[in-house]
Amino acid sequence: MSSTTGSAKNNWVGPVFRPGELADACIEAIREDNEGKEVIVEDRGGYIRVSVDGECILRRETVSQHLGRPCRMQEVETVLGSFAGQIDTTENSMRFYLSKRI
Repeated sequence: MSSTTGSAKNNWVGPVFRPGELADACIEAIREDNEGKEVIVEDRGGYIRVSVDGECILRRETVSQHLGRPCRMQEVETVLGSFAGQIDTTENSMRFYLSKRI
């Protein structure tokens, strides 16, 4: 997020994944599910932080397509180490968001 400075940096939300095949599929799904938005991926070796300005959507169907097999959101939760913002989860999606922008 080095290109973002000041309070705008506080508006970035998204998951922090443990590395692996499922995390890679989730990252590609986030890029697709948030088309038109800048998606920043920071690979820190032990974890991968994904950041999107204001709202980040992750859909089960898109993850399954990138994974090449059916996937449940509960499986995604196993590689979700942390997240920035608030989170809403359903059996079909995760939504990371801010209720109030800074």
